[in-house]
Amino acid sequence: MTEPAADATSDVPADRYLLRQKLTLMVNRYDIVRVDEAGRELGLLCFAEQKRLAAKEQVTFFTDAAKTHPLFGFKARKRLDLGSGYDVTDSQGQPIGWFKKQFGASLLNSTWTLGLPDGREFVGRERNAKVAVARRLWEVLPIVSEIPGPFLFHFDFTGADGRIALSSTKKAGLKDVYHVELPALADGSAIDWRVGMAMAVALDALQSR
Repeated sequence: MTEPAADATSDVPADRYLLRQKLTLMVNRYDIVRVDEAGRELGLLCFAEQKRLAAKEQVTFFTDAAKTHPLFGFKARKRLDLGSGYDVTDSQGQPIGWFKKQFGASLLNSTWTLGLPDGREFVGRERNAKVAVARRLWEVLPIVSEIPGPFLFHFDFTGADGRIALSSTKKAGLKDVYHVELPALADGSAIDWRVGMAMAVALDALQSR
């Protein structure tokens, strides 16, 4: 496995990633892979494994199969109040970002706020408003809600200047695979890839919460 320096985002020049979820009977696994502009995979950066019946209030990503080298992760601020938000931390447990679901706005179109330590905030919404409404209706229908929905949901996070800071596009197929891009912002740099990918994972793991 390719192991970037745990706390050096400059060692990851690519702004394109592949997020792949693998489901087994006992474990949900999320792999984060770096890709180039043509979509070619450049190596596995890190992964997280979570027991299927475990609470999803905390997810930790590791660089080694033995899971002895945590790279980053996110955790709910309050276990019983998920509306309070989630903190993203580095390998030493220091905060590097946060995100929170806006439950009121999410009644029609799932809406999240992503924040950085420097005070910048980005609002993320589903790219297609009609699909957002249809997916929400699917989730509340009896019996049907227990069946995985047929909808592909894509998200864009924008800053106050309208620039996209993060985009997540779900690939059509039987497996949950997302193409994630972290475009350069006004200062010429992208947001911390660990914060961006934590948000991307949360969009899959926590979307129905």
